[in-house]
Amino acid sequence: MPAQSDTHHSPSAAHCAGLQTRRIYEAPQPTDGTRVLVDRLWPRGVSKERAALDLWLKDIAPSTELRQWFGHDPARWTGFCQRYRAELDANPACVEQLETLARKGPLTLLFGARNTEQNEAVVLAAYLRERSAQQNRTNRET
Repeated sequence: MPAQSDTHHSPSAAHCAGLQTRRIYEAPQPTDGTRVLVDRLWPRGVSKERAALDLWLKDIAPSTELRQWFGHDPARWTGFCQRYRAELDANPACVEQLETLARKGPLTLLFGARNTEQNEAVVLAAYLRERSAQQNRTNRET
């Protein structure tokens, strides 16, 4: 089953307009821009050449404990999102690193999970878009 790319974005989130998610098993696309793997573990069966990565940002991935607790169980999705967002709040350096990359051009967050709608890259992309929109609102108010 082909993975769906997450290209939906808020118009006010200017620097996140080129933010998308993609399974690492998909072939790189010319529109990918900077390709960042956001998994803590290297995906099975993918060579470094085939991955065509610009960065492997292991430290932005959910903690091992959270990943194991979630276990890709759809019943735990809401809890996973809440807990992962809390981990992101506690990890500003990695979040800022991705925001900097997003300001420079298109950014593709790569993941290995089979589920293209319930994985850390989807949560992370939404988190980055929300932060961007909030920063844009703050900038307009000042």
